[in-house]
Amino acid sequence: MEDLSTAKQRTHKLMLTNRRTCTISGVSDVLSFDIKEVLLETDQGMLMIKGGDLHVSRLTLDKGEVDIDGKIDSFTYSEVTGYGSKGESLISRLFK
Repeated sequence: MEDLSTAKQRTHKLMLTNRRTCTISGVSDVLSFDIKEVLLETDQGMLMIKGGDLHVSRLTLDKGEVDIDGKIDSFTYSEVTGYGSKGESLISRLFK
């Protein structure tokens, strides 16, 4: 039981270098990605990364780490609580 609470208490860290490379920890899942947008589920909420020519260059979900390369324009966080209770998908709620 101690391991389960530790997994939920991971440190969420985002490190951006020259708006070209980004390393993110505390990632639970990669929900979608294309060359303009990456949508991640993190321990601190949903994280949308927008830019151009974006690539997920490394994904290690067991450690909760993701590396993204490309031209990064923005990071947007949103809360994850309550999405499933209204019968709408998480994606449709994010893009309203």
